[in-house]
Amino acid sequence: MKREMDELYVRRMTIADVDKVYEIEHKSFTAPWTKESFVQEMTSNHFAIYHVAEWQGKVVGYCGMWLVLDESQITNIAVLPEYRGQGFGEKLLVYVMEAARKNGASVMSLEVRVSNLAAQHLYKKLGFQTGGIRKNYYSDNQEDALVMWVRL
Repeated sequence: MKREMDELYVRRMTIADVDKVYEIEHKSFTAPWTKESFVQEMTSNHFAIYHVAEWQGKVVGYCGMWLVLDESQITNIAVLPEYRGQGFGEKLLVYVMEAARKNGASVMSLEVRVSNLAAQHLYKKLGFQTGGIRKNYYSDNQEDALVMWVRL
C-alpha cells in the first residue's frame, strides 16, 4: 500500500512493534496473548507471518497468520477499539489475504467466536464460508468457535 499519512499503511511486523501489538491485543480480547507469545512467533515460528496497520504513523491494527505449504491460518487479527468501524480491519485482512496468496497459499481459514457477528459479517463479505464449529474453543468462557475458510 502507498505510504500516505491519510491512508492506511500495512507492513510486516517487527520485534519493535511487539509492545504496540500487545496493547491492541490486550484491548481487544478477554484472553490476550502475552508479549512473549508474540516474540516467539516473530523469532522462532518459521510458519508465522505478521503484519501491522499504521494510520497517521500509529500502529492501529495487526494480523498474524501461519503459512504451511498451500494453507494459511489466521492466528489473530485486531484493530484498536477507537479505530474500529472505519474499514481498517477489512483493508488489513484483504492485504494479508493477498500476501498469503502471493506466498503460495490457496486457502485461508480462521476461528471466530460464535457471538462475534461483526467479525463474521466482515469475513463473509470477503468470501469466507462457514466450515464447522469448534466446541468450547475459547478458554475464557468455553464459547464455541465458528471455523471459516476461503479459497484464495
